[in-house]
Amino acid sequence: MKAYAIIEDSGTQIKVHEGDILDIDFREAKAGSTITFDKVLAQRAEDADTATLGTPWIDKATVTAEVVGDKLGEKIDVIKYKRRKNYRRKQGHRQQYVRVKVTSIA
Repeated sequence: MKAYAIIEDSGTQIKVHEGDILDIDFREAKAGSTITFDKVLAQRAEDADTATLGTPWIDKATVTAEVVGDKLGEKIDVIKYKRRKNYRRKQGHRQQYVRVKVTSIA
């Protein structure tokens, strides 16, 4: 089984493997720079039979990722409507993300 880690970032828990490309909440980071996640909730090595669990985090465990670039999420429409009151509002939204590639789990 491949090595993996479960990290926490901006209140979300994400299961990552080395080489994974994922979209995380937007932060100011240039393409090519690295981000280190130090809130590792669980970790499993390739040769281990069981996973190591943190309480709540594992000490000295980190996941390093390289920033690939920025990404815009899917566009959503927020529509408000009240019948018989001539009240209609439409607003669009696109969430910003940072795309990263996991380089190492230590």
